[in-house]
Amino acid sequence: MITDHTLRHFLATPLAIGGREARGRLFMAPMAKLGNTAFRKIVTDFGGCGLLFSEMCWAGSVPCGNGHDQGGFTWRPDEDLSRLVCQLFGSDPATMARAATVVADNGFFGVDINFGCAVASVCKKGCGAALLRTPERAAAIVHAIRRAVSIPVFVKFRTGWQDDPQIAVSLARRFEDAGADALTYHPRVAPDRRTRPPRWDYIGRVKAAVGIPVIGNGDVFDRRDCVRMLARTDCDGVALGRLALARPWIFAEWTSDYRPNPGVYLQSALDLAQWLEACYGPQTGRRRFHRYAAYFTANFRYGHFLYGRLCRAPDLAGVREVLRRYLSEDLDVVERPSMHRFR
Repeated sequence: MITDHTLRHFLATPLAIGGREARGRLFMAPMAKLGNTAFRKIVTDFGGCGLLFSEMCWAGSVPCGNGHDQGGFTWRPDEDLSRLVCQLFGSDPATMARAATVVADNGFFGVDINFGCAVASVCKKGCGAALLRTPERAAAIVHAIRRAVSIPVFVKFRTGWQDDPQIAVSLARRFEDAGADALTYHPRVAPDRRTRPPRWDYIGRVKAAVGIPVIGNGDVFDRRDCVRMLARTDCDGVALGRLALARPWIFAEWTSDYRPNPGVYLQSALDLAQWLEACYGPQTGRRRFHRYAAYFTANFRYGHFLYGRLCRAPDLAGVREVLRRYLSEDLDVVERPSMHRFR
């Protein structure tokens, strides 16, 4: 039984996945746009993250190479790809397998298949969570990638399009039979954009149904949430998305003796702005910082005020000015990031 006293040891314990070993069991969840090279740099510098996942990469563009204009398939020259899983989305098994081969050839830890994104623009292309409507095709994609690569194959998926745990169990078994080495499961139906709490008990049912590692994901916003998810589901690890965006040091805090000081809020935001500009240029970097700001400002009691100021900044120089002006004084930090600020 995982308790608050044993959590750190459990999360820092290596996890075997498909013949390789993740250094810990607390992962950065796969995220579109937000799991970018700059944000991964911030998380890596703090440490404590068992595995990082790239932003969502369009499989058709992956063979074009490493570049920020190539559908998200990008990394820093000094980035350790042996700790990074590349997240792919697409609908054609052959195209997905070809992209996975490029991922493996570049030295990534593994490849992640996105069956979880429920954004309309992705689902209209028959990708992401839309593939959960056709389990045979989804399994065919997993099988094609499994045959193409020897690196670990991850699958990120939701419950499906109906609130029925048996659907999730059936999908999990299909993915395991098709060759998946690990599952990241977010227990919400595909149309639900976080309007209802995730059904953590479904994670336990999926875990009991398969013999491969299952990583729980969904509404873990503090240490107590993490303990409860692990205790209720017996899952093998936890993937943090929105909490990681708000507090990128959370991996180090939960797996080691690291204790953040008040200055970490300002410095991490300034560092991210710097790396976004270095990786994507001033205009794209500013837009990407605005995405991040929605989560970062959830740390503060009056975060909506700061968020508005950051979004109105005309450039990254203006973003830095706002950060220094409003975060240099005593901060009114909330114990648990405000849920209504997340979007």
